[in-house]
Amino acid sequence: MQPIIHWNPEVSASFPKLSVCIGIINNVQVEKENMQILKLKKAVSEEVRAKHNIKTLKDNPTVRAYRDFYWKLNIDPTKTRPSGEALLRRILHGKELPQISTVVDAYNLASMKTIIPISGFDKDKLNPPFHIRFARNSEEFKGIGMEKPITLTTKILVLTDEKQILCIYPYRDSDHTKITEKTRNVLIVGYGAPGISETQLREAVETTLSYIKQVSGGEIETIKVFNAASK
Repeated sequence: MQPIIHWNPEVSASFPKLSVCIGIINNVQVEKENMQILKLKKAVSEEVRAKHNIKTLKDNPTVRAYRDFYWKLNIDPTKTRPSGEALLRRILHGKELPQISTVVDAYNLASMKTIIPISGFDKDKLNPPFHIRFARNSEEFKGIGMEKPITLTTKILVLTDEKQILCIYPYRDSDHTKITEKTRNVLIVGYGAPGISETQLREAVETTLSYIKQVSGGEIETIKVFNAASK
């Protein structure tokens, strides 16, 4: 699969410097837990604790970029935190990361390390090409952990394929396309914001795929950055 993203003209006009990065890794073996993910969690957690301070985290340029972007999307980032920052704060407060599966835990670790919001989807449940657009009024979406769908408004930015909303950009993923222990092929998305470089996005997705391969095997198929301005 060679991923393609179509940018809605309204999104391109509103955020011409917005980019996303897609990575694909195939033939993974998803487990609940293994020794590799336990070792990786320990190593990455120690690394970020040595690098960051909870008191000054809000001044980190990457944290700042996503917070500023959230305000433009009418999301309060002090209540709904960008996923990378939320995971990092959890570790800096001395808590453990959620334990989901080797692949999900691996991309959460990459998101925490890079502070870039990252999603993972079961590639075989997707219907490309992909679209980044604003939600349609009264469009419904059921995210992971939701008991029932929520109704969206036209102010909400979404990532979709041809048939469904995959993510409320960039913090809530669809329940239907989530990674399970039956997943064999994975599509990763690193979500940008104004002020986040394409290099940062690519490095975040490269880190993610490297972590997944380390804990769940697989072969990396592709990594590609898409920019709103280039359509």
